[in-house]
Amino acid sequence: MQEFSPIKEGKVREVYDNGDSLIIVATDRISAFDVILKNKVTKKGAILTQMSKFWFDFTSDIIPNHMITTDVKEMPEFFQNDRFDGNSMMCRKLEMLPIECIVRGYITGSGWASYKENGTVCGIKLPEGLKESEKLPEPIYTPSTKADIGLHDENISFERSIEVLEEKFPGKGLEYATKIKDATIALYKKCADYALSKGIIIADTKFEFGLDENGNVVIGDEMLTPDSSRFWPLEGYEAGKGQPSFDKQFVRDWLKANPESDYLLPDEVVNKTIDKYKEAFALLTGKDFE
Repeated sequence: MQEFSPIKEGKVREVYDNGDSLIIVATDRISAFDVILKNKVTKKGAILTQMSKFWFDFTSDIIPNHMITTDVKEMPEFFQNDRFDGNSMMCRKLEMLPIECIVRGYITGSGWASYKENGTVCGIKLPEGLKESEKLPEPIYTPSTKADIGLHDENISFERSIEVLEEKFPGKGLEYATKIKDATIALYKKCADYALSKGIIIADTKFEFGLDENGNVVIGDEMLTPDSSRFWPLEGYEAGKGQPSFDKQFVRDWLKANPESDYLLPDEVVNKTIDKYKEAFALLTGKDFE
């Protein structure tokens, strides 16, 4: 049997090279504030992988994605065991674009802090009088550059995203920047409308895109998971305050409230996190997570 070792390890994912494809494994690690926590969150990786699969299937009419299969039986023998079952996705190889595509449909988090200060989010002027967590008149696109582990991503303007892409792909900067912006907004609108019908508000999210062997723009990485998005329950939603969420927010809140924790969470916070992920999965897909 051929042995595999990761060619790349991110904060929560491992990437294996399978010749003409990649196998991306979502581990049960959890990160917050760009730090990997000491706890594992059981089944988190599988939930994130299956949720991405759901969204990739749901949006394949808007833009192609990199997913080949999530069935380990279709992967090399090394991956055909419990450690990889459910949390692994075989994907097409892409040349990833160096932009994180962030879309915000509601005003919250760092966007709310910036708006209170000067009425803008990432340089985009917004209407006066918005309340915290309020729905924006139209979703806004606020790209950022991708930072290495340990460094923070930097918010940039759409114009700057053209320059960043032009540096890497001469003659293609405007085309790629426009394509990923348009795809980001279209994906968000379709998925946010769907999620709303299932009782979940997608306040904001981020996508990553790459180029396939023919130079087509393809969505890669993960898609609309609680790790890459802010999910709020529709029930009880009210603008003017912070919202409870289905994501890592209370992990972040707990860490902020317990600065001496050394990034070790109590079991109850871990269990609550996994319950939230499972609840979001069930609401969105209509199926309980097995």
